[in-house]
Amino acid sequence: MRTGSEPVTARSALRARFWLSVWGLVWTVFGTAAFAVVGRPGWAAACGVVWLLVTIDMIMILRHIRQGPHYQPGRDIPPYRPPDGGPPYPGPSRHRHP
Repeated sequence: MRTGSEPVTARSALRARFWLSVWGLVWTVFGTAAFAVVGRPGWAAACGVVWLLVTIDMIMILRHIRQGPHYQPGRDIPPYRPPDGGPPYPGPSRHRHP
């Protein structure tokens, strides 16, 4: 949920996460294949599990990128209304009150 108290210049790092997951995908595929070839099935399975996790993370990253500005709000998008239907954001404040 976006409250409006975020820094004005804050941006999502989804593209950086995507490229890091591509890097992880390359290494896990290589590790799985290399360990399978040299006869280390335990290490190959471990790399395969990490490969699966990296693939799931990449799918989630791509999903969030494709959803657009809802998950990557820009300066022109106003703060979202709280999920409980409470009053709209009152304005900038430095302190949060419980």
